[in-house]
Amino acid sequence: MHNDSLYRVSLKCLIKNDDGELLLVKEAGRDFWDLPGGGMDHGENIDAAIARELLEEVGYVGDFTYKVIGLDEPIQLLSREVWQLRIILDVAPKERNFSVGVDADEIQFMNPAIFKDAERIQERKIYEYAELA
Repeated sequence: MHNDSLYRVSLKCLIKNDDGELLLVKEAGRDFWDLPGGGMDHGENIDAAIARELLEEVGYVGDFTYKVIGLDEPIQLLSREVWQLRIILDVAPKERNFSVGVDADEIQFMNPAIFKDAERIQERKIYEYAELA
């Protein structure tokens, strides 16, 4: 992140299989599920950020298309003293070649409905974001 940033743009990728399940990741060292994605690096464009995050978390290398389907209200990240703006994307990869990436402990396609009443807000967001698509 650039040292004079006031905000951080974070991308979250909804990737569905033929059964309507979403590709989810447990990032390294975390004990909860989330959508693949993360913060954009300073000067990085959206396509490059998506490609990098998909490689790092779900081992995906290949072409994809996407559309913006939502935007969360900004939240303050106290650990970095910045505001985070989260953009939710419906991502359609051209291939279905996923594997656990270097920044992940586990990946799996799951029904988003199981997260509707989850304890953790990160997991409840999975259900909320799925409703946008």
